Amino acid sequence: MKRLIEAELLAWKSRSGRKPLVLKGARQVGKTWTLKYFGEQHFKKYHYLNFEKNKQLLKYFEQDLEPSQLVSKLSVALNADINPDTDLLILDEIQEAPRALTALKYFAEEMPELAICAAGSLLGLKLGSVSFPVGKVEYAYMYPMCFEEFLEACGEFRLLKYLQNHQGDIGGAIHERLWELLRVYYVVGGLPEVVETYIGSSKQSQQKRFELVRNMQKQIISSYLDDMTKHCGKENSMHIERLWRDIPAQLAREQDGSATRFQFKGVIPGIQAYSRLVGVIDWLEATGLIIKTKIVHQAESPLSAFCKENRFKLYLFDVGILGALSGLRVSDIYEQDYGNYKGYYAENFVAQELRTNDSCPDDLYAWAEGRAEIEFLRDSDCGIIPVEVKAGANTQSKSLKSYTSRYKPKQAYILSARDPSEQQLSSAVSCMPLYLARGC
Repeated sequence: MKRLIEAELLAWKSRSGRKPLVLKGARQVGKTWTLKYFGEQHFKKYHYLNFEKNKQLLKYFEQDLEPSQLVSKLSVALNADINPDTDLLILDEIQEAPRALTALKYFAEEMPELAICAAGSLLGLKLGSVSFPVGKVEYAYMYPMCFEEFLEACGEFRLLKYLQNHQGDIGGAIHERLWELLRVYYVVGGLPEVVETYIGSSKQSQQKRFELVRNMQKQIISSYLDDMTKHCGKENSMHIERLWRDIPAQLAREQDGSATRFQFKGVIPGIQAYSRLVGVIDWLEATGLIIKTKIVHQAESPLSAFCKENRFKLYLFDVGILGALSGLRVSDIYEQDYGNYKGYYAENFVAQELRTNDSCPDDLYAWAEGRAEIEFLRDSDCGIIPVEVKAGANTQSKSLKSYTSRYKPKQAYILSARDPSEQQLSSAVSCMPLYLARGC
């Protein structure tokens, strides 16, 4: 499955003075497959080491970390010559080998010609006091497949090309087809193994395909829960699981169709303060399983100066997992027959899409002043851009009117289910369908 991050990897490969690359991201987002495919397509050879599956590899890093010695030892371990000038070395699940992570510093300094990509799902959780190669590595982050990647995986090449090159002429049958596929994406999500399950069952009925998808999502959720127990101990893992499961539960409790700040009371019995939950939230954020959107009370740059540590929204990292974790029937998600919950689903989707936008900062922000709220703010070269999210076809927004009256932005977006050919555009507000969220 072609991934957008391939362009970033190619730019890294050709960059003068490149450093070892550390690819971060949650489990199951496709890091290993992508790096192997990258090595296969763009290097003479690639060499793959997985420190989680093969603990014996740790021994090669126990003594000296001199790069030429390590390359010689690893050549023996792999029974293959490693050519620093032409080959790619992939160090997978590197969080299990802190000494290997430290070694990246010396590779950067003494053997910069060797292309090294390290990957890890739990980096930062197990490293402790290990000598981290600050300033000696580069970083990239991988997320679940965005909607465009999903279209390509489904073989919708012409539709994707049309979407990427449209001149504001999406409407009618094209919009209906894109909206149908977006509803499929809401069910399937962007985890490659789940997408592959959906694509591989194309000869079955839609209902059966969705059942297979949901079963795979449940298996993946179980693997995430196993990670919590493995790395956090029984009591802490219970707290982490409770909070993770409470995210869709909190979204479902609201009645106005818009996600509000995360409430700490009642998540874990006996714990009501943010200070007691910060470690749990940080763990989930570090593993990539949640998306935190900070709430600002004033829409001025820098946005980080106008938010409080304990005021934020939480979304899940993948809409498919959101549906499975919340227990929503796949038929209801596909048919959009789940009441106000549609609002949160749309918001969760937009949060995911914005994170895959190269021009979007790592941190996401929302705005709330008085009774007015805007789901997302983008801090861009032309100022702060509000992004209002509507799950249905109604594009009326009192909050956006309040925002534009107060801050007079040069650009604003309303994302909705409405056919673009029916949108009424103003000079400042662009009304676009939800499937174009990544381009905001």
